[in-house]
Amino acid sequence: MIQTPEIDWVGLSPILALLAASGLALLGAVLVPRVARKAVAALFAAGGFGTAAVLSAIVYVDADQASTTIEGAFAVDRWAALSQAILFAAGLLAVGLSWNERWTTDEHAGEYFALLAATGAGMGFFVGANDLMTLFLGLEWFSIGLYVLCAIAGEREQSLEAGLKYLVVGSFGSAVLLFGSALVYGATGELRFGAIADAAVSGDDAFMLVGLAMILAGLGFKASAAPFHMWTPDVYEGSPTPVTAFMAAATKVAAVVLMMRVLVTAFPEYDEFWTAAVAAIAVASLAVGNLAALVQRSLKRMLAYSSVSHAGFLLIAVAANNALGGRALLFYLIPYAATSIGAFAVVAARERELDRDIVIDDLAGYGWERPFLGVAMWVFMLGFAGMPLTGGLIGKFYVFSAAYEADMTWLVIVGVVATAVSLFYYLNVVRALYMRAPEPLLLPAGGSPPREVLLHGVTAVCVAVTVGSFFAVQPLIDLARDAAAQLPF
Repeated sequence: MIQTPEIDWVGLSPILALLAASGLALLGAVLVPRVARKAVAALFAAGGFGTAAVLSAIVYVDADQASTTIEGAFAVDRWAALSQAILFAAGLLAVGLSWNERWTTDEHAGEYFALLAATGAGMGFFVGANDLMTLFLGLEWFSIGLYVLCAIAGEREQSLEAGLKYLVVGSFGSAVLLFGSALVYGATGELRFGAIADAAVSGDDAFMLVGLAMILAGLGFKASAAPFHMWTPDVYEGSPTPVTAFMAAATKVAAVVLMMRVLVTAFPEYDEFWTAAVAAIAVASLAVGNLAALVQRSLKRMLAYSSVSHAGFLLIAVAANNALGGRALLFYLIPYAATSIGAFAVVAARERELDRDIVIDDLAGYGWERPFLGVAMWVFMLGFAGMPLTGGLIGKFYVFSAAYEADMTWLVIVGVVATAVSLFYYLNVVRALYMRAPEPLLLPAGGSPPREVLLHGVTAVCVAVTVGSFFAVQPLIDLARDAAAQLPF
């Protein structure tokens, strides 16, 4: 008889729900009449993300004790469940943001929404990976989906270029991670993270260190952390804006959350090495991201370098290597994901009005022309900068507290200086919104498009989360605390 592993179907239910939604959206692209394909596919994708988010919350409540399934290959715990809930909520917002994009034509709408759901499922699987095999499978699962999504607007040369660049550089990053995993397996003979930690004492130090370094580099590519960020500005700028929004929020959540799980679970014996390495990557990300953002005129490129700098703040929490750092990481990701999607929602609104890629000068007077979107962008810039009345302030304070507890005061100082530098380019956007006179613009044929209810709804939700996470601190901290408690800090 063939022995099959026991499977926790409830623990896998969020991923299965999204896979089902992806399959139904793809079937709709074939079976549904052309006029209704887009609506049906979007409905299935939104329903899949919403259902998956609810199921993740159920798994979080039920997972009082961390467990595994599929012979220990997949972790069913609150760390993965809370991360999945953030990912799937970001995916649901991305579906709403995608609705009125002009490139989501009837020919590609079904495939686009099916890919978006399948990519979200891959990210959910990735954050629950508990061995090197599922880590790599999850990475390739969502990466291949993102490669296609970046290039799906085939009529735009920039989109095709973004997809190709991401494919080439992302494949190199995946290869580095795979080679590092092979070295770790060769040194220990184990795939599961916990077993690697048990075998590491008697393992080959040289193989382990090189393998660990390569795994860090591979995950650094996905997290857009310097010096592995070279793909980020071009891909963010060239990809369709809803795809960029989803990447900026969800990919970073998946990469950084899984990085912390791998490091604290599989490599506790090498913590002196990886904490120093992660701290160095954090400093590089803060320096490169903030200094490069200062000179950008393209709004999407500026937000891309902002994403690199935020990878640095997130990695400070990882480098702290303590329970407070785990809580800080999860808390930080909640307002960050909302702020990222919200900022790109405003970018998408302006792009649709002008029918072209925009620069910061295109926002001149936009705060007076579109009061709601102007105030929303103002809130998002303050959230990125970590200013009061936004969750970004609490997130950065929490991250700095974790570093201080780990006796990394110098890292706190670097983070504070980076925050001060970031004010120049974030407030420059606010200055354009309200303190510059708009230039006469030649609108596309037919005039300015009507204001979109769905896009405004996505923006409103992002504003509510960005501001609400400043006031509802304790409930979110409690969620993050209970999730981080299931990692072996």
